[in-house]
Amino acid sequence: MSRIAVISAILEEPSHSQKQFNNIISEYQHIVRGRMGIPFDHENMAVISLTLVGRMDEINSLTGKLGSLPGVQVKAAISRKEIE
Repeated sequence: MSRIAVISAILEEPSHSQKQFNNIISEYQHIVRGRMGIPFDHENMAVISLTLVGRMDEINSLTGKLGSLPGVQVKAAISRKEIE
């Protein structure tokens, strides 16, 4: 069963982590339903929000990989209700 999730990420120095961040997301493109990115060029930061539909193991794996990148802060909100 799948769940709906939102991952919010802050990249504190996008020039150092954005390529790796995007590569990881591409590995999980089958569960990504939406993506919004807002650059904060003056602050040298970026905010990215991902909307996902996937199994808990996939959501947790993606969240963990993104959160392990240096300079990347990640939080996930996951629905309690399962969907088919």
